[in-house]
Amino acid sequence: MSNLPQNKDNAGLVRSVIRWFDSDYIPEGAESFRSTPKQIDWPRTIPFIILHLGCLGVIWVGVSPLAVWLAVGLYFFRMFAITGFLHRYFSHKTYSTSRAFQFIMALWCSLAVQRGALWWAYTHRHHHKHSDEEDDKHSPVVDGFWWAHIGWITSKKNFPTDYSKITDLAKYPELVFLNRFDTLIPILFAGSLYGLGAYLGAQGVDTSGAQLLIWAFFISTTVLFHGTSCINSLAHVWGTKRFKTTDDESRNSFILTLITLGEGWHNNHHRYQATTKQGFYWWEFDPTYYLLKMLSWTGLIWGLKGVPESIYEEAEKTKAESQQRA
Repeated sequence: MSNLPQNKDNAGLVRSVIRWFDSDYIPEGAESFRSTPKQIDWPRTIPFIILHLGCLGVIWVGVSPLAVWLAVGLYFFRMFAITGFLHRYFSHKTYSTSRAFQFIMALWCSLAVQRGALWWAYTHRHHHKHSDEEDDKHSPVVDGFWWAHIGWITSKKNFPTDYSKITDLAKYPELVFLNRFDTLIPILFAGSLYGLGAYLGAQGVDTSGAQLLIWAFFISTTVLFHGTSCINSLAHVWGTKRFKTTDDESRNSFILTLITLGEGWHNNHHRYQATTKQGFYWWEFDPTYYLLKMLSWTGLIWGLKGVPESIYEEAEKTKAESQQRA
């Protein structure tokens, strides 16, 4: 009988490891996870620890211009997938596309190593429904900076994908497959970077497989994760409010916009989520929108949604009221 608790712990660890590769493997039942308290699940932190420790490999692999520029390029290449596809398409459907290109977008998003597109969309839609309430998965107002930045994603409570909340996406088996096996593409991606570096090194280029793996995967992905997480941890406590979003503390921040290709206009977004734009005015820098606009010229996406005139009128009214109080 004394071995039962240890056997139970070992079985739990085995299930946690399996879930690194099959995120829908929850024999305990998804609801058993959702009913757990807001707390860190330590086995879930291991991939994050490995990702961050991998950055220390730079001590041994060194640096080259190719490795650095590839890391920077992949940061922005994948940040666009997060902002333009995961957020503005999968989460909010602010434009339309074909089933084929939808799958390509989901593959592209998988390179960002931020789980599957369906989990991301479900989580974000839940955030908007419960923004800065107790049930919000990552509110810095409710749970503080560190939970909103990284703690929430390691919690069992926030691990399962509730497919019933994203039926518009869950009807596509190819998207469900990528969502379920959400480490498959990142593993292939990391291996490809190593192979590319090894090939280039053999051709006399100043790099190696290990160097590209460290810079273009570990370092670039780690910075990408923290760049994205800044929206969760800072965009509800730092910046200015154009709109009186009484149910949340969303803010606009130009600095966060630079980090996330336009996502820093967070108060704009929370006021009107259905538009492809987040920079509502021409002077509000929104690279994601510019890139999506150019992509629409190819016919791969279409129907980009604008900002209604009533929203601009509301902004002007709020501005006038603020000036009168001043």
